Amino acid sequence: MASYLITNARIIDGTGTAPFAGSVRVQDGRITEVTARPHVPTVGGADVIDAAGATLMPGLIESHAHLGFADLPPAELTRLPPEEHMLLTVRNAKLMLDCGYTSAFSAASAKPRLDVVLKREIEAGRVPGPRLLANGPEITVTGGLGDTNLLHLPHHETPTFCWVADGPEQMRRVCRLLAREGVDLLKLNISGDAGTSSYPSDETPMTDVEVAAAMDVARAARLRVAAHCRSADSVLMALRHGIEVIYHANWVDARALDALEAARDRVFVGPALAIAYTLSQATGQWGVTAERAAGFERELAVSVEAIAQMRQRGIRVLPGGDYGFPFTPHGTYARDLWLFVKILGFSAMDTLVAATRLGGELMGMPGELGVIKVGALADLLLVDGDPLADIAMLQDRDALRMIMKDGVLHKAPEKGRS
Repeated sequence: MASYLITNARIIDGTGTAPFAGSVRVQDGRITEVTARPHVPTVGGADVIDAAGATLMPGLIESHAHLGFADLPPAELTRLPPEEHMLLTVRNAKLMLDCGYTSAFSAASAKPRLDVVLKREIEAGRVPGPRLLANGPEITVTGGLGDTNLLHLPHHETPTFCWVADGPEQMRRVCRLLAREGVDLLKLNISGDAGTSSYPSDETPMTDVEVAAAMDVARAARLRVAAHCRSADSVLMALRHGIEVIYHANWVDARALDALEAARDRVFVGPALAIAYTLSQATGQWGVTAERAAGFERELAVSVEAIAQMRQRGIRVLPGGDYGFPFTPHGTYARDLWLFVKILGFSAMDTLVAATRLGGELMGMPGELGVIKVGALADLLLVDGDPLADIAMLQDRDALRMIMKDGVLHKAPEKGRS
């Protein structure tokens, strides 16, 4: 494996420390030296990359990935053949890495084995993509998020991006099947939603016994669990059963906030606001009526207030999520960083820490992912300009001069560029 010396860089190390001028040495896939000096001697024939003052930062980490989503309406996923769907998923993985995302925590695949096969291919070096924790379809109940079945048509157990399981026995069966196929994660749709659900966001169709059954399997199979939880009751249910990754949490009340705060050392919250923000701005696009856009605007306002309270309580809140729909297409992942600054009021530095160091904690690799320090994995971006001054620049793939994952260059800097 090649070794590298990156010199003359402005380093944002992912910890929240102020940027500093320095150099970073990489060998055998890991960072072996971080020096607060722009120029250091070359050792052992390392390839030298002159950053020329550009920003060196950890690779971004997507906390709510849907690599198997196809920029299509949910019902279209049911009709997408598995062969084409797998190839599309592989292309999305490369695109995510092209966008500077070197790790991804999957929040569901659209078919049971898409993530599992993709992860295997990435780890074998046969296809490019982020380091991936693989999931299966979102597990829902009849009428819950993702169940687009119609009574007069043939029933699909796995329509759209979900798997329909009612009652504890069906829940155990689905979770065991996914564990058998090799997932790292499970995803439960505990609450309703403003999308493909007959239950609204503030209601909770999944029951305690169903969640308990899933968690029994998860513990036995050593799987981690995430949950779609928009309602306050769904957040409380997830916390009662030991779920560690809670998505959305829009309609939390004082009880749910207290419970999140009590569990803040073990849980992560991913608000995933991209859909709500985009559709709140829609004016007839994608079939969104003015009334429906106003509903998304209300949900967005409630979410902003909820996240502000979570931050005051020290709860870990991560950017990312729900990219892969027509209104949140693949390749626009870094827009979530802009939303954290523009809509949620995070500083650019706090946003980058959440997208790197906290993302490394989410991936189960604290201190190894999402930071520039000795011993950490060499997942690095070299960025033209200053993302602390303009977080939106990370949406520009041309601004990413270098993308390195595991000490291997996915995108090499252009020679002679300054």
